[in-house]
Amino acid sequence: MSIQELTDRMHSIGHAWEQFKHVNDARLGELERKGHADPLYLEHLSKISQTLDNQKSRLDRIETANARPASASGPYVGEVAGEYKQAFVNYLRKGMDAGLEAIQSKALSVGTDADGGYLVTSAISESVVRIIHETSPMRALASIETISTDSLDVIEDTQLPGAAWVSETGARSDTTTHQIHRNSIDTHEMYAQPKATQKLIDDASIDVEAWLAEKVAEKFATLEATAFISGDGDGKPKGILAYAAGTAFGQIQQLDSGSDGVVTSDSLIRLYYALKDEYAKNATFLMNRAVIQSVRLLKESTTDQYLWQPGLIAGTPDTLLGVPVKAAADMPVAAADSLSVAIGDFKRGYKIVDRVGIRVLRDPFTDKPYVKFYTTKRVGGEVINSEAIKLLKLAE
Repeated sequence: MSIQELTDRMHSIGHAWEQFKHVNDARLGELERKGHADPLYLEHLSKISQTLDNQKSRLDRIETANARPASASGPYVGEVAGEYKQAFVNYLRKGMDAGLEAIQSKALSVGTDADGGYLVTSAISESVVRIIHETSPMRALASIETISTDSLDVIEDTQLPGAAWVSETGARSDTTTHQIHRNSIDTHEMYAQPKATQKLIDDASIDVEAWLAEKVAEKFATLEATAFISGDGDGKPKGILAYAAGTAFGQIQQLDSGSDGVVTSDSLIRLYYALKDEYAKNATFLMNRAVIQSVRLLKESTTDQYLWQPGLIAGTPDTLLGVPVKAAADMPVAAADSLSVAIGDFKRGYKIVDRVGIRVLRDPFTDKPYVKFYTTKRVGGEVINSEAIKLLKLAE
C-alpha cells in the first residue's frame, strides 16, 4: 500500500468516526427529549461501526505483516536447507525418506521424533507461523518462548519483601516475606490430518508444500486462539478465562460490572483502575468485536467525552480510556454472567511456550486410496502473573 493510499484510509477512519459521533449524539438527544429514539439511528450506527471495523482491520493486517517476526523453526539453513527441501518434497510425494535420513546423518542432527515423522521445511513453518501470528491477538500481546523440551519452568515472583524505618538504636522486628511460586508450563500437541489422493500428489503442477501449509495453518491458528482465551488446561493451553475468581495465586480478579449483561462506562473505568500502575502503563483491553461496537457508544459521565477513540495515525491502535484495544473473536459476547472484557499487561501476565518445529508423518496405508499427512505442533500457555490481568464479569 502506498503512502497516499494509507493516508486516505486513515482519513476515511477519521471521517467515519466523526459521523458516528454525530449520529449517536443525535440519538442521545432524542432519547433525552422524547424518552425514545428512532430505531434507524441504531441501524445507521451499526453500518458506520462496520465501516470502522473493516478499515481498521485492513490497517492492522498491514501493520502485522510489517512487524512479523522471522521464523527460525526450519530444521536447516544455508545450502543444506535446499537439499532438505527437495528431500522433504520427495517424502511428501513418494514416501521416500532416504534423502532426509542422509541429510540428518551428514548434519549430525535428528529430525524425527518417537512417533515418527519429519520436521517441515522453513517455507511451511513460516506460513503456519504467519497465519497463527495474524489470527491470535494473544500471540501479539503475550510473552513467547521457544523450547526444545516438553515443558518450561516459570517462577511467579510479583511481590517485594517488607521493609520499615527504624532509629539507630530502635528494635528490629521481622519484616514480612513474600512467597515465590513455581509453575511448570507443559506443551500440548495439536494435530491436523489433511489427505489427498496419490494421483493428486503426483501432479507436478501441485505445490504440495503450499497445499499442506494451507490445510494445517488455519486449523492450528483457530485452535490456539481459542485455547489462549478459554482453554481449560487439560490437554491444551490454559486460557485467561479458565482461572478461578480471586486475588490469590492461581486466581484472576473478576470485577462485577454492576449492570445486567451490558458493559457500562463506569464498569470499564473501575476495571482499568483495578490494575496496579506498573501494569496499567502497558495494558491492553481485550474484547469481542461485538462488544467493541457497543463500547463505541459509551461516554464518560462527567466530561461527556467518548471513551473509545480510533487510531488515526498509522501504527497506532484504537484506544479505550487511552488504553489500546484488541479484538479477540473468542472473547464472549456481552451477556449476563459473561467475562466479556479483559485488561492487562499480557506480556507480563501470560506466557506462550512453543516446542520447536512442526512435524509431518506420511500415512498411505490407513485410508486408501488417500494419503494422510499427520501434522503436529506442540504449544502451551498459562498465566504467569495473575496480578497483571483483570476481568470484567457482567452481572446477571
